[in-house]
Amino acid sequence: MAHSSFYYKPKQGRRGISASTHTQKIDGTVINNKEVVKDIEAILKNEFCCYGYHNVTAELRDQEYVINPKKVYRLMNENNLLLGKVIRTSGKRQFVQHRKITTIHPMDCICLDIKYVWIDGERRNYYLLTILDVNTRFVLDQILQRSIRKVDVINAFKRVNNEHGIKGVVVRNDNGSQFIANDVKQYLKTAEAKQEFTHIATPEENAYIEAFHSIVQREVVDRFEFSSYYEAKITFKKHKQWYNYSRKHANLGRITPAQKWNQSKITNLALLSEAKASSAGEQLARNNSTNGNDNGENPSPLKSQGLSFLFKMP
Repeated sequence: MAHSSFYYKPKQGRRGISASTHTQKIDGTVINNKEVVKDIEAILKNEFCCYGYHNVTAELRDQEYVINPKKVYRLMNENNLLLGKVIRTSGKRQFVQHRKITTIHPMDCICLDIKYVWIDGERRNYYLLTILDVNTRFVLDQILQRSIRKVDVINAFKRVNNEHGIKGVVVRNDNGSQFIANDVKQYLKTAEAKQEFTHIATPEENAYIEAFHSIVQREVVDRFEFSSYYEAKITFKKHKQWYNYSRKHANLGRITPAQKWNQSKITNLALLSEAKASSAGEQLARNNSTNGNDNGENPSPLKSQGLSFLFKMP
């Protein structure tokens, strides 16, 4: 047996040569990697900067660092600075129980999804995020950006929450990385919304937003050739306005989503007034019973009319 095999002792940790702890500059000075990481963070803190490690390498070389992309990737990976890093989630997801959604009033259930939009002038895809109310098909919020991150989804939910309120609302989405992120799930939990996920490879479970995307494809994407992101953004803003307030929807009875929303609001107001009147009549009957006038001939108006319902204002 060779001496090297007989006296071999396994080592702990990663195999191979240890990673360098310092980086050299053109003038010969040696910088600790912790300072290099601070320079990387400073680069990424610019307002509109979303660089990957190749662009960060170019920026560091402009600062006279002698560094290759592999080392920049390692430093960014170790400090969670990589663009598009895989989102790891914890906790169980609540999957949908029923494929068909049954709603009574607006803001009973909302659904959302992301669609690719090709910008011909820039030769690349942009991402369109839409949040749709299922009951009225009303577009609650919509954004078009180069990328959609979890913070963009949270901000969209915040806008909807501030305007309409999402407490008790069922939020249905697929298993995109932006939707399964822990921060998104935590925000919806804090807002007391009920998030549910469609099963893998079953777009039919989110049929309402998929149908909206087919409308967008037919009415906007297939008809317009965008020369710039700005032109596409203006076009989608106009389409959202037209869709909500002018476009008649077949499944709504040939009325617009805004008209459906207003009809539901009026109906809820009528139900609220009726409920208050019934409650007042019940209180009057209770008072008469307390005064000894209850002879079985004055039942509660609420019970006699069979008005037992639960609703909320949109």
